[in-house]
Amino acid sequence: MPEGHTVHRLARTFGELFAGQVLAVSSPQGRFEAGAALLDGSRLVASRAWGKQLFLGFADASARPGPGGAPAVPPDDELRWLRVHLGLYGAWTFAGDGSSAVVHAIGAPRKRIGERDSIPAGPLASLAPQGEDGWTPPPPRGAVRVRLVGDHAVADLTGPTACEVVSADEVRAVEARLGPDPIRDDPPPAGGPDRFVAAVRRSRTSVGQLLMNQDVVAGVGNIYRAEALFRAGRDPLAAGRDVPAETLREIWEDLVVLMREGAATGAIVTTRPEDRLPDGATHPRAAPAPGATRQQVRQNTDGSAGAVPADQAFYVYHRDGLPCRVCGTPVLMKDLAGRKLYWCPTCQR
Repeated sequence: MPEGHTVHRLARTFGELFAGQVLAVSSPQGRFEAGAALLDGSRLVASRAWGKQLFLGFADASARPGPGGAPAVPPDDELRWLRVHLGLYGAWTFAGDGSSAVVHAIGAPRKRIGERDSIPAGPLASLAPQGEDGWTPPPPRGAVRVRLVGDHAVADLTGPTACEVVSADEVRAVEARLGPDPIRDDPPPAGGPDRFVAAVRRSRTSVGQLLMNQDVVAGVGNIYRAEALFRAGRDPLAAGRDVPAETLREIWEDLVVLMREGAATGAIVTTRPEDRLPDGATHPRAAPAPGATRQQVRQNTDGSAGAVPADQAFYVYHRDGLPCRVCGTPVLMKDLAGRKLYWCPTCQR
């Protein structure tokens, strides 16, 4: 399932490719025909994310121009909203007319290791032939639930858990149920660590399970859960109420840094530079996970030249049975509430 940083990247991508444009909206698959009809010919004026929820706001195409000639953005209550939750298998794929770089795909991870959730940007002119009336979008591929066509790009949604047209009140109701999002800058009481700390501290449920609860903290998935708890040195099976408030605040601040970096780069890298080895080096503590590749996922966190190999991106996620990068103890894995939990029994006593 894509984690929250993916959805924030999607919100930014829609803003870059379609903001202010009147879009043709359809449902090639046919399962979203009624919703597509409500949005077809509307102007996209808002794109935002909260946790794993994406909200695209559409205004009437005849909205009066605002300052500088740009379309004015009506209040939220005057917009129709497309709410999308990608779930386990959902993804957006994009194509453009070649006039600018377009991210090819953002959504469900395609790789077991490295968790690169998007295919890099690049011109897609070969997929978008020019016709007499301008560019022609490529035909839909697969079961496309909804297609958005703008002036220079097209976006196709496949496999979502949720895809519906909602009102502003319904958007607010969804957001009210969600916990604070480490990527957002919402002021209290909607944002910040206080809600997160209070929600964890009043629960007997394990902290590992609470971090996956979107009502407690929005956007954290299996990778960020495992890696944040390792970096904090906390036992994922400890009851939430037994974790000190100061430790929870440190976990929150760590998530803010890690998830915002993920939103900026499109890749999750949680290992500290001192716990990695140079490319090509071998050491039993840094043995690659089965099936891992040496794909470069992003630059080093210290800003130095080079990149982090995919098989050195994580401390414990998908490294069950391999030596811990810090202490050498084999990493453990167990099922917890239907999801795989990874941790080091020594570093996370």
